[in-house]
Amino acid sequence: MKILAAVFIVILCFLFLVFWKYQRQVRDICRQLSFLKEHDSNMIISGEISFCSLKELAELLNDLLSEQRKARLASAKKEKVIAEIYTSLSHDIRTPLTSLDGYVQLLKKADSPQDQERYLMVIERRIGSLKEMLEELFIFTRLKEEFYHIELTPCDLNRIVKNTIFSYYDDWVEKGLEPKLRITEEPLPMMGNEQALKRVVENVIKNAVDHGEKDIEILLCRQGEEICFKVSNGVMHPEEMDLAQVFERFYKADRARSQNSTGLGLSIAKEFVLHMNGTIRADLDGNIFSIEIRFYQVGKTRGQVLNDLVFK
Repeated sequence: MKILAAVFIVILCFLFLVFWKYQRQVRDICRQLSFLKEHDSNMIISGEISFCSLKELAELLNDLLSEQRKARLASAKKEKVIAEIYTSLSHDIRTPLTSLDGYVQLLKKADSPQDQERYLMVIERRIGSLKEMLEELFIFTRLKEEFYHIELTPCDLNRIVKNTIFSYYDDWVEKGLEPKLRITEEPLPMMGNEQALKRVVENVIKNAVDHGEKDIEILLCRQGEEICFKVSNGVMHPEEMDLAQVFERFYKADRARSQNSTGLGLSIAKEFVLHMNGTIRADLDGNIFSIEIRFYQVGKTRGQVLNDLVFK
């Protein structure tokens, strides 16, 4: 009887010890959570015992804390991007706005109809530049949304490229450029989004028209199971170009800073190309700068395309 009583007392003491440790561990976890609630720390929940589901609870809490940290970092990164967008946009818009205000004042003081018409034409161009900047900002912001998706349908890239090149005829004439075209006559069907493809082609050609110093060469052909679209142009100061930054938002080579541009054109082109399972790269050979875009056969996954993506 005494033995049973002794065993019972031992068991009771053991259970009391377990309960006491359990309670102390719960209090310690609450204390750690209270600390983490008040402080931005990478500390993880730790404990002395790992039974009675306390180990599983600690692991789940650490997973939750890890996800919250990732969310905070993503939010901070997004806020930084937004701040950079506002700063850069305000800087880029200030110049055309100041110019626009100046020509409005000149228009008010102009006496002759010829001067009034000339000032009105300049004002219209400045307004057009501002509208283009705001449109690029809107498109870029949407492309950066986590769940942004574009619908892909059968498209003929040959037709889209030719129509876009024709729309730049006045720009060629105004700048005295004569583009060298090496465009295949065969249709180039692919899965894409026609509006997105048009924007890509426009932005790449506009970049060459605005910043090129020599005649532009445009290549469009089929190479095996790939479609290759390439725009090349000479640049006056190749040493000022940073290929690693070409597709980054707001990047503008020094000599391009006077242009009415947000520096988002090639960034937008890159995002659209990736959304359509293509690749885009920049190259500089001597003073010849080129942008090459390739679209792959239907069925190649986005993951495979991203693995193939190379920036020189």
